[in-house]
Amino acid sequence: MQEFSPLDGALLVDKPAGPTSHDVVDAIRRKFGIKKVGHCGTLDPNATGLLIIVLGRGTKLSEKLMSDDKVYDGTAKFGESTDSYDSDGELTASLPVPPLTVEELNAAAAGFVGDCMQTPPMVSAVKKDGVPLYKLARKGVEVAREPRLIHIYSFRFSAYEEPCGRFRIACTKGTYVRSLVHELGQQLGCGAHLSALRRVTSGKFDVANAAPLDSLLKLTATELELKVIPFLKLTGQSG
Repeated sequence: MQEFSPLDGALLVDKPAGPTSHDVVDAIRRKFGIKKVGHCGTLDPNATGLLIIVLGRGTKLSEKLMSDDKVYDGTAKFGESTDSYDSDGELTASLPVPPLTVEELNAAAAGFVGDCMQTPPMVSAVKKDGVPLYKLARKGVEVAREPRLIHIYSFRFSAYEEPCGRFRIACTKGTYVRSLVHELGQQLGCGAHLSALRRVTSGKFDVANAAPLDSLLKLTATELELKVIPFLKLTGQSG
């Protein structure tokens, strides 16, 4: 049987707002001197929550882990549209917000449930001819993007206090939640953008079992080993 190191596997990180997913990978690589480090599913810089980091031979499982379904908690701010569809972008429109209730928001959100084709926003990490779209967007360049098939299992609001509504969404990989919020705002006639997003689960993994990035970076390599989900456990094999 192939021998595995204690650092061959996955690490569940609770990403803070600010750093990119790649920043988290770099921080762990530098701190612990691990050559192969990757992540399973990008989180935007201001998004928080579960980021699965794969280490060593665990990087071979990145595609498998990335393909899992996701659940997010988010906040939509109505009345303001931005070019990136989230709070990082430039304001493109500001409109009065009509009287809304949680029930009305859920009735509108229900229309997104099921299969749909979604076009990635220009401000995204999707690549066109090897160049990330967000780099083109910074230069004011807009290019045609291929729509992708996604599936929304559920999209429900739990609270609304003008102009912000809190929701939970369960969806397939590659879903741009900020695009859904933008489209919802367009349907309601007032515009909207995503003001907060937190990934709660990815496949069978939950953010409740993840460690904050700053606490992980204070560990020794030996202490880190105790946090790693072993390669064999990830593949469903016994040790």
